[in-house]
Amino acid sequence: MKGVKLFLTDVDGCLTEGGMYYTAEGEVMKRFCVYDGMGMVCLQQAGIPCGILTSENSMVVKARAEKLQLRYLYLGVGSKVNPKAQSKLEAAKEICQELGIGLESVCFVGDDINDVELLSAVGYPCCPPNARPEVLAVPAIRVLRTPGGQGAIREITDAILNNRTNDQRLTTIDQ
Repeated sequence: MKGVKLFLTDVDGCLTEGGMYYTAEGEVMKRFCVYDGMGMVCLQQAGIPCGILTSENSMVVKARAEKLQLRYLYLGVGSKVNPKAQSKLEAAKEICQELGIGLESVCFVGDDINDVELLSAVGYPCCPPNARPEVLAVPAIRVLRTPGGQGAIREITDAILNNRTNDQRLTTIDQ
């Protein structure tokens, strides 16, 4: 995980347990795990930009991304309902181009069929254990122990930060 230079995640099934609360007026609420949010804040403080790529056009997700001060938020990408929408892979390539990095430096957490293309292209593909079979079949996928919406994102952000900290300690000792 020491080569991660960008962290991206899907929302439903990764940052949430995958359920949606609706009223007659539309989407009202999503439940987010505060541990996941803190993990992304810590990554950003360590110099690793974070972002959300979701097929939903959710103002709830927008509010969460703003609260966490995430550098990237792409709503309505990778939609199977709207085939004209930008794919998650295209969105990730756009971000990588801006940062001057390749997809091999990206960690992406996804859980459903609209995530497979990007998961197959990044250097650090991850998914919660409750991911769809098509995601679990992605070569080199890291299956997290923690379910989506219950700290799965924190599990991987901690792993990234621990690897980075260990590398920094080794560099300091060598000098």
